[in-house]
Amino acid sequence: MNSSVTFTLSATDGKARAGLIRTPRGEIRTPAFMPVGTAGTVKAMLPESVAATGADILLGNTYHLMLRPTAERIARLGGLHRFMNWHRPILTDSGGFQVMSLAALRRLTEEGVQFASHIDGSRHMLTPERSMEIQRLLGSDIVMCFDECPALPAPEAEVARAMRLSMRWAERSRAAFGDRPGHALFGIMQGGVTRALREESAAALKAIGFDGYAIGGLAVGEGQEAMFDVLDYAPDLLPADRPRYLMGVGKPDDIVGAVERGIDMMDCVLPTRSGRTGQAWTRRGQVNIKNARHADDPRPLDEDCACPACRNYSRAYLHHVFRAGEMISGMLLSWHNLHYYQELMQGLRDAISAGRLAAFVAAFHQMRAQGDIEPL
Repeated sequence: MNSSVTFTLSATDGKARAGLIRTPRGEIRTPAFMPVGTAGTVKAMLPESVAATGADILLGNTYHLMLRPTAERIARLGGLHRFMNWHRPILTDSGGFQVMSLAALRRLTEEGVQFASHIDGSRHMLTPERSMEIQRLLGSDIVMCFDECPALPAPEAEVARAMRLSMRWAERSRAAFGDRPGHALFGIMQGGVTRALREESAAALKAIGFDGYAIGGLAVGEGQEAMFDVLDYAPDLLPADRPRYLMGVGKPDDIVGAVERGIDMMDCVLPTRSGRTGQAWTRRGQVNIKNARHADDPRPLDEDCACPACRNYSRAYLHHVFRAGEMISGMLLSWHNLHYYQELMQGLRDAISAGRLAAFVAAFHQMRAQGDIEPL
C-alpha cells in the first residue's frame, strides 16, 4: 500500500485475520463493518451517533452523490467529510453496481455505461475515468475501481464477459487514479461462482497492483451456501498483505462466516434498512418489533445491550412508536442494529486476537439457535 495508507496484521486464527488499516484520517480496525451512507448520511442517524456505535469508516455512494447534489458541488463545499460532518475515513463505491441495476435504463459499451437518472431521467455517462474523478472530488479515503457486476444466476459466458470487461476497466481505473498519497485504490475481483473465472480475475488484478482487493459479484442472488463456497478459496487468491473487502454483506451469520474465511471488511444497508422497517438484530436473532407480542413487554430488546434503545426504552415503547409511524422508531432501531453489528465486529476481533475464534463462533450460533426471549 502507499506510504500514508498502510495495513498491518496483528493476529490470525485459522484463516481469520485481525489487523489495522492506517489512513491520514484515522485507523480502521479489522475485521470492519462499514455502515452505508448512500446519499451523504447513514439513514436515521447523526454522524456522532454512528461514531458512538464504534464505526471507524463509512461507505458513500458514487452513483447517488454524482446525481444529487453532484460531486462538483460537494467539492466546492469542502469535500464529503466536511459536507456530511464525518471526519473519519470514507470508502466510496464506484457506482458500477447501481448503474448495472438500472437494466433497461442503461447502455453498456467498452467505454463505459450510459444511463438515465432514476431521479429525473437526465442522461449521464459513467466510465472508469469519470468514476475516479467523482471519487476524487468527493475526497474519499478508499476509492473503488469501476466494474460491472451481473446479478446471479447468470450464464457462465455472461459472467466471463463481465469479468473481463471489469479487468480492462480496472486497468483504466488504476491509470486514472494516478498517484494520490493519503488515498487508496481497491481492485474488485469478479467471476461469479466459477473458480476458474475468479482465479483469472485475481491474477489480472495482482498484475495491475492495488492497495486493497474487494471480492465483488457475491450477495447478488446466489445464496449463502454458494457464497461461502466461493469464499472458501477466493480470499486466498489475493495478496495476504492487503485488505480483503467483501462487498454488500450482510446478515450477522454472513459476516461471521466471511470473517472465518479471511475477509477483513464488509458493508451492508441491512442494519438501517431493517431498523426503518421495525426489525432489530440481536444476539438471539431477529426481532420484529411490530408483532403484537411486544405491545405489553416492559423489557428491553436485549438486556445485555448498552445502546440507547435498549438502555432507555422498552419493547412496548418501541412497538408503539413503530405502529404510530413515529420517526424515533427508525432512529432507535437503526442505532441498536448498528451498535449490535459493531459489537459483533469487536467480539470477532477480540476472539481472533485471543486465538479463540472457534469458541466465539460456536457461542454465536448457539445463542441464535435459542431464539428471542419469550414475553412475560
